[in-house]
Amino acid sequence: MAARPIPGPHKLTPEILVRAYAAGVFPMSEARDDPTIFWVDPDMRGVLPLDGLHISKSLRKVLRREEFEVTADRAFADVIEACARPRPGQDGKMGTWINDEIIRAYVEMHDIGLAHSIECWQDGPGGKELVGGLYGISLKGAFMGESMFSTRTNASKVALVHLVARLRLGGFVLLDTQFITEHLLTMGGVEIAGQEYLDRLERAFTVDAQFPTDPSVAEVSSEIESLFAQSLSHTS
Repeated sequence: MAARPIPGPHKLTPEILVRAYAAGVFPMSEARDDPTIFWVDPDMRGVLPLDGLHISKSLRKVLRREEFEVTADRAFADVIEACARPRPGQDGKMGTWINDEIIRAYVEMHDIGLAHSIECWQDGPGGKELVGGLYGISLKGAFMGESMFSTRTNASKVALVHLVARLRLGGFVLLDTQFITEHLLTMGGVEIAGQEYLDRLERAFTVDAQFPTDPSVAEVSSEIESLFAQSLSHTS
């Protein structure tokens, strides 16, 4: 991973973020209480092909049973706060790459329609509880997935399936996952060279896609069924 440090506290603006994503880089921090921002330009990039999502048999059952109520852009700030909670890294230490400046900047991006969230809800002692979700940046035909979280089994996977369904409905052509994890590999994520990613990004920027925050239940259900069929064809 190639990183370009920026000294001291740094204010992120929508203009800076749009230029950065268009150039293929994105911001991270070392910890929630670290004000420093650095830009990341991975040599290898994770992407999830929108026609190559893998949905396991058990996950199909969860989706068909509608174990979660799934929404979009209903609780963006809550989703990014949940994603920022420290979690074990590869070294076993608790940490997060999302600091207060990143949270502030991405909430601002959401307010102007350039960042979106998917939320998964389940009934709890106090009513509906946010138990999983993800968020990312939407620019032209590209969606840059930033982070996801889950406090219930399968919640983040369900959120990802619903994201892919919405991106397909909206005409998107690129889902950038930044890095590849075991979780993403099991769902069809692949790793490509940085230059190939930039070529795909350039093509995606010629596409006028629109993130559908409130599609009909029938539209989403139909698209998810299409994803089931494609997933089965990949494994047969």
